Amino acid sequence: MSNDGTFNPFEMARSQFDKVADVIGLDQGARDLLRSPLREYHFSIPVRMDNGTVEVFKGFRVQHNDARGPGKGGIRFHPQETIDTVRALSMWMTWKCAVADIPLGGAKGGVICDPHNLSAREQEGICRGWVRQLARNVGPVADVPAPDVMTSPQHMLWMLDEYEQIAGGHYPGMITGKPVGMGGSLGRTEATGYGVIFCLREALAELDLKAEDTTASVQGFGNVAQYAIELYCQMGGTVVCVSSWDQEEQTTYAFHKASGIDLEELKGITNRFGGIDKAKAKDLGYDVIPGDDWINREVDILLPAALEHQITDQNVGRISDRVKIIAEGANGPTTPEADAVIQERGIFMIPDFLANAGGVTCSYFEQVQCNMNYFWERDDVLTRLDKKMTAAYHSISELASKQKMYMRDAAYVVAINKVASACRDRGWV
Repeated sequence: MSNDGTFNPFEMARSQFDKVADVIGLDQGARDLLRSPLREYHFSIPVRMDNGTVEVFKGFRVQHNDARGPGKGGIRFHPQETIDTVRALSMWMTWKCAVADIPLGGAKGGVICDPHNLSAREQEGICRGWVRQLARNVGPVADVPAPDVMTSPQHMLWMLDEYEQIAGGHYPGMITGKPVGMGGSLGRTEATGYGVIFCLREALAELDLKAEDTTASVQGFGNVAQYAIELYCQMGGTVVCVSSWDQEEQTTYAFHKASGIDLEELKGITNRFGGIDKAKAKDLGYDVIPGDDWINREVDILLPAALEHQITDQNVGRISDRVKIIAEGANGPTTPEADAVIQERGIFMIPDFLANAGGVTCSYFEQVQCNMNYFWERDDVLTRLDKKMTAAYHSISELASKQKMYMRDAAYVVAINKVASACRDRGWV
């Protein structure tokens, strides 16, 4: 929390970092360097709107650390975007790339806007304007953006096209999350959600649980949630609740069905921003309940898979005693105060920058394919992803059990040590 009582994700990211820096005895120079971004850009994007007026949008790019390789991180379009959110996400990206053991650093970008209220042409203007402001500071060997909340493969393609026009050549490795056939990678769409479940599969085996004997409740119904649900159900698990954002009412609702949700059925009544139609859901036998009730379901697994700040000191007490595993598909969904309670209760935590590293891992695969101009089959991509995620999971799980550490702390120890070591090797600290 910041001084005025509002949630500040950057303060949360720093407090998580400080806790582990103390544990590993990180020297002051490395600590000061890694607590703050190396660079950040704030800029204005003027766009001529469809009605002839000019609107100026506020844009950001934060490059937290690139000691291990070019920056990597998504671009969000969100009306509540803040620089502190972007700073926190860039920091988490640094740790995520290190945990997944890919040669990239952490970055993140954003624009304060609401795509719901913008035409495609206006959104294209924002994308091209964002690149014009940053063309000298991003690129395949400097910083590689990607889609994030409310951005899509189409947005990435507009950005790539603008960059290539400025740079005067083809540089498909400049951005990831592109459409397949235009430099995108097969398997990228599924990657984050599948990566969460690859980690969950390993955790279930470790806890001697069978997927078919478990149930789950999922927060969110966007890309990550939908593919996580798909693979988890293929493994035999049952999802009994999902929550989704209602654009009209500007709030969230949860959809519960004790016998288990039908993914394809719900997707059939979902709009392009992941909002489920309440009336149609009721007709299909779903209970429509308040959005934050996803957390108090009687299930074995909780999957927060949308935005940050979802499990807090205010609602962590509502988690059922039956819950054995929390797998964080979202970035930063759990506050440090809630973490302490989860750790005390012995709930097995698969932390965000391990659980959802499938997206950045597959983005790295896309970048590699673009740079060598040779593309792999979908099964190739997902097999490589499974290997990477499984190896990352075990490197952290083994440290956690050896040192009797909470999984999040173990993931931070692995990541921070790798990044600090790269900074030392370069002579920065």
